[in-house]
Amino acid sequence: MSKQDTRFFNTFSVVIGLLIVIAIGIFALARVVASETQDKQVLEEAQYLKSVEGHLQPIAKEAISGADNAALAIKPDAGSADAAGSASGGPAAPKSGEETFTQVCSACHGAGIAGAPKAGDKGAWASRISKGKEVLYDHALKGFQGSTGVMPAKGGRVDLSDDLVKAAVDHMVDMAK
Repeated sequence: MSKQDTRFFNTFSVVIGLLIVIAIGIFALARVVASETQDKQVLEEAQYLKSVEGHLQPIAKEAISGADNAALAIKPDAGSADAAGSASGGPAAPKSGEETFTQVCSACHGAGIAGAPKAGDKGAWASRISKGKEVLYDHALKGFQGSTGVMPAKGGRVDLSDDLVKAAVDHMVDMAK
């Protein structure tokens, strides 16, 4: 073997050795970086999957006649206080007829929307009051569609108790007298 061949093999061996050391260094660096970011990715991936699962849930569930629909009942948040509001993040559930009127009924009966008689308008309420409170209760609880307008059942708040709706009707009748 000539001197040039030996020199070439020595130089070539050094270059190959350096490339192997660089490759091992890059591999070690990649392992360190991966170990730092894999834990984070696992956490973020779990949150992402939970978010996707939440988006895939049905928007609403329907009550089926004759089936057990107890799971569909509107329930307040476990830790909600009166001032904190209902489960939907809205105002607290009303506790009296006046509160029910303020929170629910006044939306239509305050401005006369959809043909609703305005609260306190004696002329508009006189013919309705003359039919008796039982008719007013029935229309408020079950809903009513008359020639002048529409009354949704329980004012659209089906989560209200019948007693609260009746108390709100009594409050509006008192305002019209």
